[in-house]
Amino acid sequence: MSRIIILLATLLYAGASGATMMELAAHAMSERLRAADGRKPNIIMIYTDDQGYADVGCFGSKLIRTPRLDRMAREGTRFTSFYTQPVCGPSRTSLMTGCYPLRVARWHNDFKSWHPLVHEREVTVAEVLKAAGYATAIFGKWDLAGHSEDDYIPKLMPLHQGFDYFFGTPSSNDAKKKPLDLQLKLIQGEKVIEEKADVATLTRRYTDEAIGFMRKSQQRPFFVYMAYNMPHVPLAASEQFIGKSPRGLYGDVVEELDWNIGRLLDALKEMKLEQYTYVIFASDNGPWYNPRQLGVAYGGNAEPLRSHKTSPWEGGSRVPCIMWAPGRIPAGRTCDEIATSMDILPTLARLAGGQAPTDRVIDGHDITALMHGEAGVQSPTKALYFYNHTFLEAVRSGRWKLQLPRPAHVPWLPNWWRFIKPEDAIEIREPMLFDLETDIGERHDVAKEHPDVVQRLLELAEWTREDIGDYNRVGKNARFFDPQPHRPDAAKWQVKRQ
Repeated sequence: MSRIIILLATLLYAGASGATMMELAAHAMSERLRAADGRKPNIIMIYTDDQGYADVGCFGSKLIRTPRLDRMAREGTRFTSFYTQPVCGPSRTSLMTGCYPLRVARWHNDFKSWHPLVHEREVTVAEVLKAAGYATAIFGKWDLAGHSEDDYIPKLMPLHQGFDYFFGTPSSNDAKKKPLDLQLKLIQGEKVIEEKADVATLTRRYTDEAIGFMRKSQQRPFFVYMAYNMPHVPLAASEQFIGKSPRGLYGDVVEELDWNIGRLLDALKEMKLEQYTYVIFASDNGPWYNPRQLGVAYGGNAEPLRSHKTSPWEGGSRVPCIMWAPGRIPAGRTCDEIATSMDILPTLARLAGGQAPTDRVIDGHDITALMHGEAGVQSPTKALYFYNHTFLEAVRSGRWKLQLPRPAHVPWLPNWWRFIKPEDAIEIREPMLFDLETDIGERHDVAKEHPDVVQRLLELAEWTREDIGDYNRVGKNARFFDPQPHRPDAAKWQVKRQ
């Protein structure tokens, strides 16, 4: 009888909304889950910092031991074409807003900062879930109110962006006057509780706080955003893990993250919440290209992808991702369909019975049917755009990826190009096309063999320049809420081109 009721509800939903087959599948699944237990699912979003594609055992690491993440993958689904943005702040902006960073409104229309100052009138995933009745908390790095431990904007911090509780740092480990200092400003709520918190203790402390929040909130649905600071430079691990990994300090840090993620999963089991919780793990972007910190190599591994963090090659923004929900997400499955951090907001809105914003353009898609392994479901992302700050550098559609023309060291980006391997920081005079199904490492340019594909992707690039923008163009659907000039940086480049 319940199946018949669900079927009727789904058909009524289809008639009322004009839904696609993928949306129908997702709706049917969500109706079935609600009918089964009558409660909304808890959600834990885990975002590590600068962890490479191959820095998890189940994604190919031979030296870093990640038994809990590997178990998550066996009990859940690996997403092997999951994309973020190539740098921390923009990546977290996309996760929170479901949009490309260049579309998102910034405080006072600031486009000088690489890391967006996300405007308070933007709608975050935490606000969507809070409106749906969730208790919301973030543990770790914020990075959306200023990339600084001292010079950040209080009104843009988490408690003003939909979170009930915050225990963490304003920005990343190196956002200090002395970048290699191993101490950070620690905030609880809106109060600085420690001016010099030991970085080596934060992974465990964040996890302790998160488990405490889960225990207090378990009578209602909760959203926990675990925004771990590690393995961003400078690296540090606790005494329990220091010197233990065959991969050195970097491995120590990742293995400590894995252990603490296991603690979160154990806490769910202890509270009998496993069957009511979705856990999503991903890195915020690719790893650094092996610079050295105090003589110690700390870069991660993006193999078999090309290049690293800050780069428009695959290693810059394709990251390891695991989604886990016993009884809901299929176990032992690998999904190579395109999914992105921008999909998190509309997907969690659906799972929570909430509503993604309808008064503005959202770039992400509801991928609940993809998560749940519905038969025959394909990615709703038909084109993916690779931006570095304000500059569009590449386009992916299906198996094809087009690297767009650009100089070797683009003058409108920060000096992070020094962290890209010389063979990856190349001048591109004509578009380069790669077939990611046969050439995941982007080594063989096949543009001459497929001029029709090149033309189609160039047309997609032109569409997004018009809609979202580019370094010398303001997109028609980019958002601006303040009276300051809209993108004066674009006008500067227009003048230079003339």
